[in-house]
Amino acid sequence: MLSKAQISLITSLQHKKFRKQHGLFIVEGVKSVLEFLSSDYQVHSLYTTAEARTKMGNLPQKLKCIAVSTAEFQKISGLTNPQGVLALVHLPPSEGFNWTILRQQHTLLLDDIQDPGNLGTIIRTAEWFGINNIICSMGTVDAFNPKVVQATMGSLARVKIYYTPLADFIDQSEMPTFGALLDGKSIYKTDFGDAALIIMGNEGNGISDEIVEKVDHPITIPRIGQAESLNVAVATTIFCSEIARQKLENG
Repeated sequence: MLSKAQISLITSLQHKKFRKQHGLFIVEGVKSVLEFLSSDYQVHSLYTTAEARTKMGNLPQKLKCIAVSTAEFQKISGLTNPQGVLALVHLPPSEGFNWTILRQQHTLLLDDIQDPGNLGTIIRTAEWFGINNIICSMGTVDAFNPKVVQATMGSLARVKIYYTPLADFIDQSEMPTFGALLDGKSIYKTDFGDAALIIMGNEGNGISDEIVEKVDHPITIPRIGQAESLNVAVATTIFCSEIARQKLENG
């Protein structure tokens, strides 16, 4: 039976303040939890209903597993339709940038992305197209927000996320920058080269003025229809797809 302290701890992790305080975040769902169990992340504990436990296969012997009833699970789940599997995972230690690696690949920079679903989709998209690192502004939604984690469908276990003042990061990187802007060169006529920083802006305001000044190559996705704008996660997918296409064509 779950104690009040356990329920209080788990539910508190819906908030960034307490994730930071306890050094833990929530992962829900069979697939996502299995992804983290097979990753470099350290899983603190696992909560499962009897029915869901049968879907988890063999688990590490040292893993702390707590059996809960369906009614108890409803109290700790943040999902409308829980799958009966919830893990508490240790937040990763803070790491410095490996500039050598970043200079050899395309890296996404996110300027104040606010919607958890958008960030989660971007992380999932990045992994699909082989982008291993995402640099977020300090105003971007927390990648370990449960809604973000859920939207990544396990990709967060493999894509590294960093938070830093973007302007300083760009200045230190000395890499070419491509920014998603309404007025710019067509993405389909742009050579993204072998390595660059790809900057995507806020859902409502786009890339901030401070960061726009640091964009070497303003790039736009040509509009053919009448829609006023594209969702930032969709726009990021188009950018990642075009970069991947160029890489494949160039061998």
